[in-house]
This record gives sequence, structure tokens and C-alpha cells, in this order.
Amino acid sequence: MAEKVSIVSLGCARNLIDSEVMAGLLERGNYEVVAKPADAEILLVNTCGFIDAAKEESLDTILEAARLKEKGKLKTLVVAGCLPQRYSEELARELPEVDLFVGTGEVPRIVEILREHEKNNHRLYIGIPRYLYDHTTPRRRSTPGFWAYVKVSEGCDHKCAFCIIPRLRGPHRSRSIGSVVQEITALAEDGVKEINLIAQDLTAYGRERRDGTTLYGLLRELVSIPRIEWIRLLYAYPNYLDEPLLRLIRENEKICKYLDIPFQHINRRILQRMRRGKSGSAIREALSELREGIPEVTVRTSLIVGFPGESEADFQELLEFVQEGQFDRLGVFKYSMEEGTAAALMADQVSEEEKERRWQELMEVQTEISRSKNEALIGSVQRVIIEGFDPESARFFGRTQAHAPEVDGAVYMKVPDGARIRAGTIARVKITQGLDYDLIGDILIA
Repeated sequence: MAEKVSIVSLGCARNLIDSEVMAGLLERGNYEVVAKPADAEILLVNTCGFIDAAKEESLDTILEAARLKEKGKLKTLVVAGCLPQRYSEELARELPEVDLFVGTGEVPRIVEILREHEKNNHRLYIGIPRYLYDHTTPRRRSTPGFWAYVKVSEGCDHKCAFCIIPRLRGPHRSRSIGSVVQEITALAEDGVKEINLIAQDLTAYGRERRDGTTLYGLLRELVSIPRIEWIRLLYAYPNYLDEPLLRLIRENEKICKYLDIPFQHINRRILQRMRRGKSGSAIREALSELREGIPEVTVRTSLIVGFPGESEADFQELLEFVQEGQFDRLGVFKYSMEEGTAAALMADQVSEEEKERRWQELMEVQTEISRSKNEALIGSVQRVIIEGFDPESARFFGRTQAHAPEVDGAVYMKVPDGARIRAGTIARVKITQGLDYDLIGDILIA
């Protein structure tokens, strides 16, 4: 009888794909993958170790999972992903209740590792991250059937002073265009309509291959795949957003007019300390070129407050940039001191209280911007992909091209009496109300 395995996936979409791949490999290896951890004999927690809040969530989840060994069916607890890649020996000492620690580079060996463990009880499987899945890799998707994430590259070559990702994920390495096309073609045949392309640095896709592979070349191939209706670009650095790429995004209706570009700050001195590679004037120029190249573009960015050495004047400059930039979507992070990064050794660390104040002030400004932009949509008709029904509001909910899954707001809709709406349908919706982050509208039935 097949052993039952459950996977709890934490952190980003890139981590989620690793979890889906491990689920696919386990099924192929004759394990039964189950949804509920309480039903499992093997529980795999795929962790995030990026910043303090993510590490705390991972540790809390591990400890909660460990309790199932005392009162449930659980026999083997596996901790995988970024946290063991970063802290394997410390975790092994502090968490004796965990049976196995598996690093980010060992994803394709998960079945082999479980079987080895049965024989020798070895606990640590942490190698150099070189793994990159492709179209032949088994994958058990956990997202709704009509949309999917596709990871086109792994790792990062940037040397940002605050970031540990290169140590957790290794150097940047890209899949071939052919591999990505084959995977997305198969997803389309399986009913997927929306593709969300992800990477640590999407605009660097293909550069290290030195064979002419680029994001532009990839998109040229993807837009011709039948049944794919939306293609979204997530986690794109300002680098390589050249005119041909912007023109392709602007002119092809399948490519969402949406870009997630992490600017992080605007102050010249702070950007230099962050090792971001662009000055504040270059950021403004990139943003201007982006909006000129794609007039209707939705821009999402992320910023850091409380970076070491950030003065009140530096923060006020960042605040003014947000007011000036009028971003459609904004994520604000309080700087997290991460050992092993250059920023952790810097003087002039900002207090947690001051980080919190700056975060609150920045988010208050962005909330006003977001509500204003949403109110400006009242009366317009938007194409919305229907995700499901929300019993609490008694409305269907979904997303426009301007809403990425899981990180942005939603559109809540009334449906005409007698109309039958299925998840995955792309409907025309008239917007009737704009809230801080969500929209309210009515589905139009032709």
C-alpha cells in the first residue's frame, strides 16, 4: 500500500513550483500525495528563509507539524527548501523531531532521498543549488486549473547588499525556449488560460546561455500558443526593458500590460549601499520609458524602508517618489538584517520602531493612491477571469489583467439572475465601485 505524503508549501511562487515538482515526483515514485497533513505518514514542509518573518513562519509550521508525530499518523517529518539550505546544521541540532533536511538543489532527488533515509537514517541532504526543472519533469499543480506559474529560470547573479537569494538558489540559469514552449503548450491543452512567468530576475532570462536566448524571443514564441489568453511577467528587473520588448508587450493582446519591477529605493546613496546598480535618476528614466512604451501598463514595485543608514531625509525622498510615481501596486518591506549579507555588517542600523513608522506612513500614502486609481475605473468595462464564488459577500470574484494572482486585489461581482458562471471564464465586467485595493462590478451578459 502506497505511503501517504502531504506537502505544506511556504513562501513565494518559485517555492510553490518546487513543491509541485516534488509532488509530481512522489506520485511517479508510487507515493500517494494527500491534501491534509493529518492524513499523511510523511509530511514535507517546503520552507522560506528569505527574511525574518518568513523564517518565523517556517519554524512555527515545522513545530506545529512535529506535534502530528505525537498524536497522528505521521512517521517522517521532512523540512525542505531555503531554510535548511541556509541553516542545515543549526536546524539539525535544534530540531531533533525533524527526520530529514533537504536543500533547494535536491528537489529532483526527493524520492531517492526518502528511500535512502529508510535504510540509513541520514538526515542532511544539502548540496550546491544547480537544479532547474524542465518540460519533462513531473509536476502536480496546486493552483486552479485555468492558471499556472511557469518558472523560466532559477537563481540570481545580482549582488544586492540585503539579499541572501544567490546563496539559497545559486547562480542564474535559464531553461531553453523550446522547453518553456513545450511546457506551456501542454498546460494549454490541459485547460490553462493564464500563464504567470516567474524567475528571480525575469529580464535576465537566457543571457547566460550565450546562444541568443532572450525574454523577447521567448515571448514571441509563447504568444502563438493556442488557447493561452493571458501571459503575465513577474519579478522583472529594470535591466533589459528595451524598446523592442516594450513594443511587443504593448502590441500583443495576450501579454498582460503588467510588470512587477522591484525598485527598492530612490535615494542615490541608499541605492549605492544596496548595490542596486541603478541611480535614482536612472530609475525615474526607466519608469518614464516604461509608461511611454506601454501607456496602459500596470506597474507593481517593491520598496525597502529602514535600510542601514537611511536617514529621515532619505525616507522623505522615498515618500515623495511614491507620491510622484503613482504606482498601481506597491509592496513595502521593513529591512531585515540577514547574516551573510553585506548590509548586516553596515553601521547605522535603523530601529525596529522607526522601520514600523516608516512602513505605516508609506502604506498610508499608497492606500490613497490605490483607492484613487480604483475609483477612476468606475464606469469602465474590464475583462475579468472568474476565480470562484465568495459566500461571505455572496459575489463571484476574479482578476483583471492588472491583478496578479495571490498578491494583488480582486474584483467582486454581481451576476445576473439565472446566469451560469464557471471558474476560468473570462467575462466582461462593468466596474461600479473602487475600494482601497479591490473593485466591485457587475458581470455583463451579452
